[in-house]
Amino acid sequence: MEEKILVVDDEKGIVDALSYAFTREGFIVETAYNGEEALNKLSTFHPDLMILDIMMPKLNGFEVCKRMDNRNDLGILLLTAKNDIVDKVLGFEFGADDYIIKPFDIRELIARVKALLRRLHKNSIKQQFEKITIRDLVVIAEQRKVVLRGEELEFTPKEFDLLHLLLSNPERVYERDRLLDLVWGIEYVGGTRTVDIHVQRIRSKLGESYQELLQTVYGIGYKAIGDIYENRS
Repeated sequence: MEEKILVVDDEKGIVDALSYAFTREGFIVETAYNGEEALNKLSTFHPDLMILDIMMPKLNGFEVCKRMDNRNDLGILLLTAKNDIVDKVLGFEFGADDYIIKPFDIRELIARVKALLRRLHKNSIKQQFEKITIRDLVVIAEQRKVVLRGEELEFTPKEFDLLHLLLSNPERVYERDRLLDLVWGIEYVGGTRTVDIHVQRIRSKLGESYQELLQTVYGIGYKAIGDIYENRS
């Protein structure tokens, strides 16, 4: 089945050029010119990947990411007009997978899109039907859900990916740089501090009963401890 791309930018010249280029590459392409239109197209077009400009009228790219109800396995590649580390960090925090700075070479963008789709496809195959149960905590990979005592918890895409990776490999110690590579998929401009922030958020959401689940390995990184898995079903 042909993969679908949603191109979102308020500059018609960019939208037309990208639509033409990706159509020639064999993709099904839909377009939007502002954030509100993008959200509407997501619910009707169901793309595999969205190329999303940050600076747009009505809703900017960050707001679009924040308002997405159910991302599932949608890839997000941000377009930014400035080489600003704040924009890049915010983009990743809101769930973006990659970014490219304007002006860009369309050949590089196409290569990044194809690489991102390959990575998402591999992750989808690996996680399909997998469910991790630890006492009354359930992590459902296919649905990207975290359920605690029957109540679904709200996790961002990167929080879920980080939690799932660690829980899938109990007692394996991951360096922070390695977690950035595996979860974010590219060289992350925000530095390893973002891993610490995400782990703190995960622990907070899991609550006191599961504070011991993700353990800090000082000076190195993190692991999910193994002894709690004695009650795994």
